[in-house]
Amino acid sequence: MCRKARLPIKGTLLQRGVHGLYYYRLAVNGTRKEFSLKTSNYEEAQKGALEIDRVADAPNREIAFAQINAIKGYAKQTEELPLSEVWNRYSVHPDRARPLTPHEPLMYQSTLQEFIEYAVAHSLTNISDVTPVVVSQYVDHLRTTQIAVDTHNRKIRRLRKIFECLKEYSNGENPFRSKYVFRNVREEQGKIARRLAFSKEQEEALRTVLADSTHVVLNKPEIRVAYYLGMFTGQRMKDCVLLQWQNVDMNQGGKIWVKQFKTGKEVTIPIAPPLYQVLQEALTWKENQYVCPNLARRYNRTDKRGKNIGNNLVNKDMLRPIHWIGLDAAVPVEGRAKRMTVYGFHSLRHSFCSFCAQANIPKAVLLSILGTDSEIADKYYTHVGETAQQEAVLAVSGMISGPSLKERIKRAVFLIDTGLEPSQMLLDKIRNILVD
Repeated sequence: MCRKARLPIKGTLLQRGVHGLYYYRLAVNGTRKEFSLKTSNYEEAQKGALEIDRVADAPNREIAFAQINAIKGYAKQTEELPLSEVWNRYSVHPDRARPLTPHEPLMYQSTLQEFIEYAVAHSLTNISDVTPVVVSQYVDHLRTTQIAVDTHNRKIRRLRKIFECLKEYSNGENPFRSKYVFRNVREEQGKIARRLAFSKEQEEALRTVLADSTHVVLNKPEIRVAYYLGMFTGQRMKDCVLLQWQNVDMNQGGKIWVKQFKTGKEVTIPIAPPLYQVLQEALTWKENQYVCPNLARRYNRTDKRGKNIGNNLVNKDMLRPIHWIGLDAAVPVEGRAKRMTVYGFHSLRHSFCSFCAQANIPKAVLLSILGTDSEIADKYYTHVGETAQQEAVLAVSGMISGPSLKERIKRAVFLIDTGLEPSQMLLDKIRNILVD
């Protein structure tokens, strides 16, 4: 907000926000500069501006800048940074984001380039031209591109980080700081199709088509191994495809050790008999450290920029068996340009959780295999909490009556030990005691 100064200052006082700090903008030897006055008090800001005016008329700009920067409590001059140089400056900044995966920095650069193209199209040239108003308009523009809420928010988080590192070139402010630049996940509530788990029958159908000779896909024997790994370990596609023999112990029933790429967590999983069998088959083609060597080579493929493109290639290969058993892998979603995947390799992870819940496997045991406090586990173990809640409500309301479970078991054991009736009659009595 601009406010008319009462004292005879040469430049313009600006205040960032209703109660924000004052800044002083003026031309020093033909160059427009802006300085933070380090105060939100108007009178103090005027005095600081007058002090800057006093030294701004130095014989040359070097002396002027040196004198201004020497004034205690005031900020250094703002250097103009062209938008075309933002990535070069950010990529070496000590506070830049340092993702664990090599793919993510490329996404930062891609997201920035997308924003710069928008900015240049609207006649912006320097990073200081990017104001909160410009950001608000860009956010509205992103809404028209029919991307997912999560995708939108990821883009904004990347831009916020970049501009936070370089805010000294934006007059000390981050134009992406407002919380309103993010979209609310509720916008897609009721519209989004969620990832579905395979049923036992569907997994059996997958095993059938992966074993026959009528359906063809590149590297099919290795895809079969990867599917078995997903089915019987619950691990993500990357962890299955890039599993190495050094992490597989085929002795005494066998175990698999996985350090998950996504979380970095380490898990050890016993090898199920069906998985053990296909791993024995995989030993016949062992050629390097990977259990699925051709699949791993394809997955690790990159383009000229170093961006991974193999993961999408392998993912498409993995979808083929799902189509073979008659399932649509993706469905159209209102408000999105792209179809959303409901069945994929990741569905095996959902299935693993679902089967564990159905078998009453403790949640802690499942998490020791999944390696994380996964929302997937919460989804399939919700019924456990509901059952406990129902029992609690009934107990409090006095609706639970009759002998306790411990007492019923005691009576059933007594009948077993002393009963003289024919066996079927005895079994019926025991059943009535336990079921009532």
